[in-house]
Amino acid sequence: MSWWGMEGLETSAKARTDEERAARIAEAGFDGINGPLPPPEEAERWRRLLERYGLSFSVNAYPRTAEDLERFLTRVQEYGSYGEYGEYGAVQHVNVQVMMPFVIGEPAVDLLRELDRLAGERGIPVYIETHRGTITQDLLRTVDYVQKLESLRLTIDLSHYVVAGEMHTVSEEAERLFDKLLRRASAFHARVSNGEQVQVDVGPGGEHPMLRNFERWWGDGMRLWQASAGPGDVLPFVVELGPPPYAIALDEHAGRTAELGDRWQQSLLYLRTARRLWAEATEGSGRR
Repeated sequence: MSWWGMEGLETSAKARTDEERAARIAEAGFDGINGPLPPPEEAERWRRLLERYGLSFSVNAYPRTAEDLERFLTRVQEYGSYGEYGEYGAVQHVNVQVMMPFVIGEPAVDLLRELDRLAGERGIPVYIETHRGTITQDLLRTVDYVQKLESLRLTIDLSHYVVAGEMHTVSEEAERLFDKLLRRASAFHARVSNGEQVQVDVGPGGEHPMLRNFERWWGDGMRLWQASAGPGDVLPFVVELGPPPYAIALDEHAGRTAELGDRWQQSLLYLRTARRLWAEATEGSGRR
């Protein structure tokens, strides 16, 4: 579950504590939290919290340069280098949004190559997210990146390309391009776009027709990942339904943030959907 996605889900005016949020995530059946890397003074408290609720932990990074990522990875290693918390003292993976949306062509490839090299040297799983406003904001250039960088791994969030491409319907050409990215999927961030809004309520039972497309993409990505995964490998699927303005709100012009849908119930629907798709992919591949 996305820690950012917990914002605004409080049932009273009093903000929930980290403890209450973590408990709610665990009780709902999630396996982990994706969020910010805690500062050094908060690291011990976070490790205890994750251990108490049996939750894995992945973090987000927003570098502009290779030096930015190098400094961040040092902090990640420091977070996991002390304490007696086993898996709860380590970061499962780093999700990276490269905050250079106007770098294209060979300079972009060179930057991504350097980020990939740093991750390999540090031995930390680093996945580049497909995201608007970043180096991967354009579908065509992201496909070009993976074709030029054989080891580049992605966090797939296709909602950004669906809304950017105004894909009310999805063409065969778009499907072919998505397939090239899904073959590099090492993680997923889950939300559904209708081609006009980046995040829509898909209905209490998933009735929105666009969900069928996302289910197909997520399921295909799971099967492709399983085909090459080794023992102990993990495919993170992060439910990431953001608060307003990602979530559509009433009277936004007046500064109010009452949402049109129930984002927590939608998160639980996505959790069930991911588990179902994983079971179907596993059954189809013969994996256990």
